[in-house]
Amino acid sequence: MKILFYINTLGRGGAERVMVNLSGTLAEDPQNEIVFVTSKKIDREYELNPKIKRIDLLEESCNYGKIKKNMQLVKRLRNVVKSEKPNIAVAFTPEPNFRLLLATRKTKIKTIVSVRNDPKKEYPNAAYKFLANHLYKKATKVVFQTKEAQDCFPTSIKAKSSIIMNQVNNAFYDARINEERKDIVSLGRLTSQKNHKLLIEAFAEIKNDISENLVIYGEGTLRNELEEFVKTLNLQNRVFFPGNTSDVINVLANAKIFVLSSDYEGMPNALLEALAIGLPCISTDCPCGGPSAVIENGENGILVPIKDKSALSAAIKNLVCDNDKAKKLGKNAKISAKAFSPETIICEWKKCLFD
Repeated sequence: MKILFYINTLGRGGAERVMVNLSGTLAEDPQNEIVFVTSKKIDREYELNPKIKRIDLLEESCNYGKIKKNMQLVKRLRNVVKSEKPNIAVAFTPEPNFRLLLATRKTKIKTIVSVRNDPKKEYPNAAYKFLANHLYKKATKVVFQTKEAQDCFPTSIKAKSSIIMNQVNNAFYDARINEERKDIVSLGRLTSQKNHKLLIEAFAEIKNDISENLVIYGEGTLRNELEEFVKTLNLQNRVFFPGNTSDVINVLANAKIFVLSSDYEGMPNALLEALAIGLPCISTDCPCGGPSAVIENGENGILVPIKDKSALSAAIKNLVCDNDKAKKLGKNAKISAKAFSPETIICEWKKCLFD
């Protein structure tokens, strides 16, 4: 079976990681031939399985305007589809989804597109909503991560859809937590979506009640602003920004608790990984339902309302100070994480792709 995957880049985001993992697993089956198409190469990419053929549609230095760029991408993607002749084509995120469905028009290729974030954010205006509602009807299958996201679309699209969570690498399930661990940890891009400012404010409320520090891994456009904010709160010696990490397992294994403070998410990989490793987790109960799909509040983690500083600071203090509760949540988290193990999720994807 020849399968073509298409996404804009291999940059280190959640959707990219899921597609790289999925394509890599499928490439290990000798009956499959995988072609991975990106719009262009960038710095700091995820690595593909060496058995996968990669094709880039545009040069890295391309400076087309938006309309011309999209026209060129659709045209070049269609040429790749014609030359490679895949049986199945898969795209993630709005613009690649739109381009793939345009590029595979009047072909017999099985097309699967996937919504990877809160639809209210991914399709923010009338043009995007129109394209999604019109083009997704042409897809063979539409994959969502949560029911809340699925419910944002018309019945005609929901009728041909599946809900599949992200898979977590087995290495997280196999990792052992350091019993002497310390620090409150968060991982995610330093952007407004992740609302790290809320997390810092919540930490500031309880800084004198706990000895643990707050460590926020990731890079993004808000780094300087967040660092300045930390200075205004006089927390330079308690809140740290180490940047991106290539060793997420070690970071989580040495953390006391994990916190996600986002205003919205799809299915947050960092949260799934923290649950799989058996770490006590706190998350905002953000749309479009990813955290609430994997956390049963008070059983395998804690959910707090979005943008609620008091609730977040109380939850952090409670878990840091109550070791028995933290252990219980971590133990239950590891058990519940079997729902998104590689074996479970790849089975669901294979059903979607091959049935």
